[in-house]
Amino acid sequence: MSHDQKSYEDILRTAGHRVTRQRILILDAVCEGNSHSTLGEIFARVRVKDYSIDRSTLYRTLKLYVDLGLVLSAEPGDGETYYEIAGPHRHHHLICRRCRKEQEIEHNVVKLMFDQLTEVYAFSADSDHLVIMGMCQACRITSSGIQRSSPEFR
Repeated sequence: MSHDQKSYEDILRTAGHRVTRQRILILDAVCEGNSHSTLGEIFARVRVKDYSIDRSTLYRTLKLYVDLGLVLSAEPGDGETYYEIAGPHRHHHLICRRCRKEQEIEHNVVKLMFDQLTEVYAFSADSDHLVIMGMCQACRITSSGIQRSSPEFR
């Protein structure tokens, strides 16, 4: 996803933040991931362009971007936080725990769940980036085949 679809610089300025070269390089590095990128991946991309940017600058800038809704973050339970450029529409992800394949799903697929959270629990979920972990079809088939042929499962 490209960050050229929004006026990120205007959003930063309107929120009272300066647009610096370092902030733009970090935003570019998130964008270059084409989807989810870990902090380490973003840091590696940034350091190629400007070796003076340290991890604390990266942490603070990513937090700012997440707080402003410019970047989305997700913690799928593998100990990493993943970042991606916020798009114009809410979307969510299915991630296979085994092969790490990722599939993007539209918000309307999970909208009923969000509506039921409000109706049943009086809770208004504001997540526009839900990550659901599980197992993809290919891995389920492989897993089933392994189990059937394994002597432990006969």
